[in-house]
Amino acid sequence: MPTTTSPTVASALRSPRILTREVLAGLVVALALIPEAISFSIIAGVDPRVGLFSSFVMAVTIAVLGGRPAMISAATGAVALVIAPVAREYGMDYFLATVILAGVFQLALGALGVARLMRFIPRSVMVGFVNSLAILIFLAQLPHLFGVPWAVYPLVAVGLVVLVALPRLTKVVPAPLVTIVLLTAAVLVAGIAVPNVGDQGELPRTLPEFFLPSVPLTLETFSIIAPYALAMALVGLLESLMTAKLVDDITDTGSNKTRESLGQGTANVLSGLFGGMGGCAMIGQTMINVKASGARTRISTFLAGVFLLILVVALGDVVALIPMAALVAVMVMVSVATFDWHSIRPSTLKRMPLGETLVMLATVAVVVATHNLAIGVLVGVVAAMVVFARRVAHFTRVTRVVDGDTARYFVDGELFFASSNDLTHQFSYTEDPDRVEIDLSRSHVWDASTVAALDAITTKYERLGKSVTVTGMNDASSSFHGRLAGQLGGGE
Repeated sequence: MPTTTSPTVASALRSPRILTREVLAGLVVALALIPEAISFSIIAGVDPRVGLFSSFVMAVTIAVLGGRPAMISAATGAVALVIAPVAREYGMDYFLATVILAGVFQLALGALGVARLMRFIPRSVMVGFVNSLAILIFLAQLPHLFGVPWAVYPLVAVGLVVLVALPRLTKVVPAPLVTIVLLTAAVLVAGIAVPNVGDQGELPRTLPEFFLPSVPLTLETFSIIAPYALAMALVGLLESLMTAKLVDDITDTGSNKTRESLGQGTANVLSGLFGGMGGCAMIGQTMINVKASGARTRISTFLAGVFLLILVVALGDVVALIPMAALVAVMVMVSVATFDWHSIRPSTLKRMPLGETLVMLATVAVVVATHNLAIGVLVGVVAAMVVFARRVAHFTRVTRVVDGDTARYFVDGELFFASSNDLTHQFSYTEDPDRVEIDLSRSHVWDASTVAALDAITTKYERLGKSVTVTGMNDASSSFHGRLAGQLGGGE
């Protein structure tokens, strides 16, 4: 449960110290967003301005409508991968229509309360999600560290030293901002030739404009874009809600997941209408904002979008000079800070049940292999369900007591598909006397598989001319059993 209260927008505006922190955090995030948005545009097969404008619209909209203060939403690689085929095969109008429809789907899912499903994601999957994101953030920096001038390496090293040492001396100015300014100044003064932001793609010179996609409003169009839009909606919501939960844990505060879902939908609709590629929450930039810069309010998210637009439109020539080495150093530190190192300590692994560790590793492996967070989390949840089902199934025990002409069976534990499938093999059909009593007072009937198993047991005994009585069921089990008993197509 949340135990602290984050500053509100009103309190931040009244406090010069908090406001300064929020403003500087927004500036750092904006600088980090630029190369990311450009690279995600390339992945999606669209012009860099599409990703940059999308990041502006997403950040500003979520700052107002989102349910998790200080979380950053912008163009992301996960979304780019999902909808890239639309731009390649059908063109820009269909691409933007897909983004808008994805937003509509998210609004519908938010209204239906899909955010409540977050409670079914276990801790082991959450840890795997965090660790896999940290690994992906680090892997994304490797292209900027191979095949580059040797000067990049000392610049990155200096940047890492500043990022580690400065917070121990002062937190007045965010260490990432100092790193970016310091390394940029060093490169310009010394005339060092290293890759910079300008090398990543051309920055736009104009403001985003309202754009209505020119596509036929027909079922054929819907059938083309709906699968991509639904996939984008699900991936975006999953990543956003998981990131919101992570920020909740880091800041020890709560968030409104349903509001976040609706905010994501609105942001994607507006992104598509202003020529953007849509997006969702960004774990790396959110960690820069919340962990590295200490931001806690919507001000930092809003200003990240505003600064992004100002930087690329009005100060594009200056921003283009920032060395990629500075941003790489920042993102490497973000990946290190994001990774849950406690989860892989030998002492932790020794205490943790093997099943929990395997679920975490499965989540990490699938996310890193596919670069798709949704697939990794779904695999992790399924693995966790299997581990849980196997564990609970082993807790079911059947005890046999023969009292004269009656055999009594006492069933202990939860009865569902994983445990009830073996239930039929735990009775001594031929050896039991003519009367059999099955006591379920210390168990619960959860599903049709259990009812079918009880039917099968009863049928086996009746074929041997023996009577069976099931006793001790609680009201819920009795009602469920009464509706389905004898209606499931045979006893065996």
